Amino acid sequence: MEEKDIINRVSNSALVTLNLEDLASGRESVAFDLKDLLFQGLVLREKDLREFVRTHDWQQYAGKDVALYCSADAIIPTWAFMLIAISLQPIAHRVVFGDKSQLAAVHFHEALNKIHWEQYRNAKVVIKGCSDVHVPESVFVEAAIRLRAVAASVMYGEPCSTVPLFKRQKTGA
Repeated sequence: MEEKDIINRVSNSALVTLNLEDLASGRESVAFDLKDLLFQGLVLREKDLREFVRTHDWQQYAGKDVALYCSADAIIPTWAFMLIAISLQPIAHRVVFGDKSQLAAVHFHEALNKIHWEQYRNAKVVIKGCSDVHVPESVFVEAAIRLRAVAASVMYGEPCSTVPLFKRQKTGA
């Protein structure tokens, strides 16, 4: 029996991989939950909040991305979120209203806006599925939409095992 060389067809293919994980900021993100500031876990008192803002150590958020929200089932006036955001803004790198997943989505969408999508013109693109960093589904959806406009085909998964999503029809000459 004749021995044949093993050929890696994946590495020899024209597939281009878009790894959305590469768009992660690398900055520490923290959650600022207003529930901890509620009186008896129910009510936000303005006097108490203003005292908190005046005495809180805001430097602990220096250079971090902060998700600002309230996890308690309480009515929080809009101005309260604004007051905390104003206190965080000069210190934190970014402040977003919402939880940490919403913060991640904002960051990833901003990173998507910086991609030069023309680099994928007529390419066969695989949007990498597995990652060590959580990439929000909304980011996968946005990447697929943007790639559809330029790529010859769009797939999801790993180059060795993809799910086809889109293939441009060839135009006859």
